[in-house]
Amino acid sequence: METSQKLAGKVALITGGTAGIGLATAQRFVAEGAFVFITGRRQAELDAAVHTLGDQAFGIQGDVSHLADLDRAIATIQEQKGRLDVLFANAGIAELSPLDAVTEAQYDRQFDINVKGTFFTVQKALPLLPDGAAIVLMSSIVGIKGFESNSVYSATKAAIRSLARTLTADLKARRIRVNAISPGPIETPALNAVTSSPEQTAQFKAQLVSVMPLGRIGDADEIAKAVVFLASDDSSYVTGAELFVDGGLAQI
Repeated sequence: METSQKLAGKVALITGGTAGIGLATAQRFVAEGAFVFITGRRQAELDAAVHTLGDQAFGIQGDVSHLADLDRAIATIQEQKGRLDVLFANAGIAELSPLDAVTEAQYDRQFDINVKGTFFTVQKALPLLPDGAAIVLMSSIVGIKGFESNSVYSATKAAIRSLARTLTADLKARRIRVNAISPGPIETPALNAVTSSPEQTAQFKAQLVSVMPLGRIGDADEIAKAVVFLASDDSSYVTGAELFVDGGLAQI
């Protein structure tokens, strides 16, 4: 095993690890020497992701908003590995809608998966986390920006950024580091699903690129590399922080 691997011998859990940023991060974690558990709601996508990742990964079907699914995932990790060194609470959804069109079901889905799911993923994982473990929470630049039709989604991500602070305080005696990562626009299936047609998607992306200081949409692997930083000893003195990886969109 290469000594340069940043996560050599670590056991990690990535929720929502079947596509996009979650899968890209799982690939990075495996390349850096970790054994990775990933969760996903759809078994076929989960199987395909595990096939891509190879024998250093294991898939657990489940929905983070269902606490019984979380219990089963943690029990599986306990049985197979007995501990969890890195937790990336990545699972989340976005349903953008004008204020007057938001339904109670949309509101509940986003808060249940993004906030409730993140919170209880951390809580349920605590018995498996050794002192000095690393937790990374998936936030977003929308948590500090006022984009149109983003009211509920943005509120969930602001809540996650708040959790990075409060969970840091709760876990400081155990030296467990908790940080949030906040991507800008990233080329993922989720970004392409925001609009209802390929033409709208192209227009949406062109609009994003026009306001990006770096002049392009990001790649999922660029987020994955930043998550590796927060998960590894490279960030040993970083906790309670929010790391923006956004091409400068929310920064200037």
